[in-house]
Amino acid sequence: MSYTRFAIYYVPPDGPLADFGATWLGWDVVTGRQVEQFDVSGLHDITSAPRKYGFHGTLKPPFKLKDGRTIEALEEAVCDLARGVAPAVCDGLKLTQLGRFLALTPFGSTDGLQAVAEASVRGLDGFREPATEAELARRRKAGLSTRQEALLTQWGYPYVFEEFRFHLTLSGRVPEDDLPVWIETLQSHLPDLPTPFVIDQIALCGEREDGRFELIHRYTLAG
Repeated sequence: MSYTRFAIYYVPPDGPLADFGATWLGWDVVTGRQVEQFDVSGLHDITSAPRKYGFHGTLKPPFKLKDGRTIEALEEAVCDLARGVAPAVCDGLKLTQLGRFLALTPFGSTDGLQAVAEASVRGLDGFREPATEAELARRRKAGLSTRQEALLTQWGYPYVFEEFRFHLTLSGRVPEDDLPVWIETLQSHLPDLPTPFVIDQIALCGEREDGRFELIHRYTLAG
C-alpha cells in the first residue's frame, strides 16, 4: 500500500469504545473500511471532517515522509521508540465541548500522556518532510500565539508539547445552537467510558491515496 502521509495515533483497542467510534464516524481506521453509521439525522454531515482520520487521538500529527527515508525505517523507529516509552494512565475519559467541536478528553493527571506525545513528536521528527510555505500559511490562518508560531516553525505543527491537548475527535464544527442536542445524542450512544484510561500502545497510521487513514501497525509501550 502506498501512503501520502503518516501519523502516530492512539487507536482504542478492540472493544465497545472502538466499535462506537467507527460507527459514529463511519470509518474504521483499524480495518480501513467504511462502516454504516448510527441512524441519526445529520450525523453524516457533522462527522464529515474527522471521518477520513478514523476514531483516534493524535500523538504525532500527520507528516510527509522525508526524501530518502523509507516506511520500513519508520516502522523500525516507531518500534524502538515504543520500547523506551512508559504506558500512560489517566483517571478516565469524558465527553467535552472544545469550542464548537465535540470530543472525548482525559481527566486526572495527563503527565504520562504528555510524555508519550512529546516522545512521539521529538523522536520521529527526523522522518518528517519540512512543511511547505503553503502548509505553514494555512496553519497561520488560525491566529497563532508567539509560542505556537515557534512550534510550527520548528516542528511543523503549532499544537505540540505544552500546547498539546489530547482528544478523540467526534465531530467537525457544529452550529452553536445545535451543540446541546448533539451532546445529548452522544451521551445516549456512548458506551461506558474507560476508568482508568490507559494508553499502553501507539499506532502508526498511513493516509491512503483516497485521503483516508488506516492502521499500519500497533506498538506496545514498554519503557
